[in-house]
Amino acid sequence: MPEGPELHLASQFVNEACGALVFGGCVEKSSVSRNPEVPFESSAYRISASARGKELRLILSPLPGAQPPQEPLALVFRFGMSGSFQLVPREELPRHAHLRFYTAPPGPQLALCFVDVRRFGHWDLGGKWQPGRGPCVLQEYEQFRENVLRNLADKAFDRPICEALLDQRFFNGIGNYLRAEILYRLKIPPFEKARSVLETLQQHRPSLKLTLSQKIKAKLQNPDLLELCHSVPKEVVQLGGKGYGSESGEEDFAAFRAWLRCYGMPGMSSLQDRHGRTIWFQGDPGPLAPKGRKSRKKKSKATQPSPEDRVEDPLPPSKALSRTRRAKRHLPERTATQRPEGTSLQQDPEVPTVPKKGRRKGRQAASGHRRPRKVKADTPSLDPEGTSAS
Repeated sequence: MPEGPELHLASQFVNEACGALVFGGCVEKSSVSRNPEVPFESSAYRISASARGKELRLILSPLPGAQPPQEPLALVFRFGMSGSFQLVPREELPRHAHLRFYTAPPGPQLALCFVDVRRFGHWDLGGKWQPGRGPCVLQEYEQFRENVLRNLADKAFDRPICEALLDQRFFNGIGNYLRAEILYRLKIPPFEKARSVLETLQQHRPSLKLTLSQKIKAKLQNPDLLELCHSVPKEVVQLGGKGYGSESGEEDFAAFRAWLRCYGMPGMSSLQDRHGRTIWFQGDPGPLAPKGRKSRKKKSKATQPSPEDRVEDPLPPSKALSRTRRAKRHLPERTATQRPEGTSLQQDPEVPTVPKKGRRKGRQAASGHRRPRKVKADTPSLDPEGTSAS
């Protein structure tokens, strides 16, 4: 899922790929997208981008003399779970290109596309960053650090540190893989109370006897959690490419996989936090770990069975029964896009939360057959990032 580094890399890609291009015509939206139409038309305009945390701003700037006369237009994108930008020939549009900007003639026409397979991504007109998001961990480090330490009394820091790190009011740009890598490097249990971890940073002050170079050296050798929230995303940006992605054949993704130390790596344990997000770690999970849940450890490739010896694990009775019932009722399984999503910045808001289990109301008919339920079509959330900052 795209996090702060991926948004930053995407803005770099747009600026480098489109810097010399002139675009023209209308902005085209796919018929299936529920995002707003983009009311912009110009015979000649340029596109530039900038990123802040988990948001990317695109600016469409008409050239002098372009028709019809048009003011620059800004759009702010949130990538959801699978958003990205691609520049392709017009006749080779990706299947899930939900917003398209075409280059002006002459010459072969290209299209800058916002591609979003899972359709959790969103764009807003006007160009304003989403209210409630904190300073960017990558580009506004001093403001980010001050914002966290000034607000430690907030109830968000009563939660485990792994959950607090996803609160975009304070950690704008940190997501699932970054929190795992940061906590792993400091050997902090993911379910340690956030305030307990961060309060020590308020009291820590470098010695006045140290020279500036000694202070810098000490920081580099012993970074604290907030410093790693800045430096670890920078490492991903310096890798280049696209950062995190699911296309295992891509060279840039291979470099990212080689960079990972904890997230999804063999030998690491995992647990789900209260929002249903999987946190990877090593060792003790911490005192606030969910009760009654056992951590799972990922096996190394050497200990995993070969394809010839691998036997599909049987489903747990509850899941097997649920699939049987669905088959009898001829109902499809719920997809990720049909699950309810969180709308608060207090959790990593691009990912839908795990729905709570509950009993169906009403009694079974006397005949023993249940009335089939109506199944809604694939209707992704209109605003997966959420608008609430509380």
